[in-house]
Amino acid sequence: MYTAYFRTLILSSCLLFSNFISLDAQSTVKLKYKNSTVYAGIDIGSKGVKLSIIEIGKSAQKIGTFNVLKDSSLNTDFISFTEPTFMATLNAVAALYNTAINDYSVTPAHIFTVVSSGIKVQSEKESKTFWVKNLIDSFKLKIRDPNRNVPIIDVAEEARLSHLGIVPEARRYNTFLIDIGSGNTKGGYFPNGNTHDLKLFQLSWGTKSIANGTEKRMEDDKTLANFNRQLQRVLTGEANPEITYAINVSGAYNMSDNIAISGGIAWSVATLLYPELIDNSVVPVTYEEVVTFNDRLYNNYASVSDAEIVKTIKDNSLDKTAIANEVKRVNHVFDQKSLMAGTGLLLKIMRQFEGIYEKKQFFLVKNGQVGWISAYVDQNINK
Repeated sequence: MYTAYFRTLILSSCLLFSNFISLDAQSTVKLKYKNSTVYAGIDIGSKGVKLSIIEIGKSAQKIGTFNVLKDSSLNTDFISFTEPTFMATLNAVAALYNTAINDYSVTPAHIFTVVSSGIKVQSEKESKTFWVKNLIDSFKLKIRDPNRNVPIIDVAEEARLSHLGIVPEARRYNTFLIDIGSGNTKGGYFPNGNTHDLKLFQLSWGTKSIANGTEKRMEDDKTLANFNRQLQRVLTGEANPEITYAINVSGAYNMSDNIAISGGIAWSVATLLYPELIDNSVVPVTYEEVVTFNDRLYNNYASVSDAEIVKTIKDNSLDKTAIANEVKRVNHVFDQKSLMAGTGLLLKIMRQFEGIYEKKQFFLVKNGQVGWISAYVDQNINK
């Protein structure tokens, strides 16, 4: 049960980011603007393929707001670079492309398909860029469109677009955005009062790459206890120097009041930690809350099931069925080990901003991928 003070804190924190794009995955398909056009963005990411159906009106193009009609994803694990995951990804991209055309009447010219920076980073790290080229060529062949442009977005541009698409203009220059993806983490802030000079923050670690690095260390002992032990070694060993260095070099601690964190693990933690805030696209959290949640994942994983979480909801005015379905969706996308890996990485990053004399405000952004895709679409239709 919240105290009155905590309710006020939650409300004021959410109002601070109230101008964020509406990213509710349960949005119904209902047009909002007059004389609007519907666009689709398909993001081929490390863990899966995401489809965003976005309505943009004439006035919306000027002020940078969007109406998200649909946000869905298919998990394919392309970053594993195997024949089965290659075919699963190819079929997913084609299926979502056809969904945009057949179910939402989006014309092919209004469908933008991009390969995310996480794949670019990981494929280059493992010398497997040929998998990416083959995927793009195979997709063009499958949809019979040899001239389709399928760009591979680099880290800097994806981070810039994420900031433009997620952070409201009122908080543009005092917010440090961090997007924790599957294969990498990127983000940054605008230190010079314009949206061109992004101070880039990037890590070669993401939720999936942390989990993969942990699995490689486990050898014959596949127990959860050994996974947790090896996970801590990855986080304090290989990943820790890079995280510390990247944040120190960014200068974000001194330049930012708000730390907004997006990506699949941000959505998952926000949903499981505060299921009653299901309708909030942005959820404020503290470092201590995430530490407690992380311990819960390892010691009491059953408590984050949909059945157990619904039991904790005391407010009968809330839609418990909708909450249960969203929790199920989280548990379908992330298993226990993936949640532990992602939350561990999240904590490592948050820890760098836990100063003795100054506390930062942390916000978890749900379904933030719609933000950068929205900004990408907006940027391209205005060329």
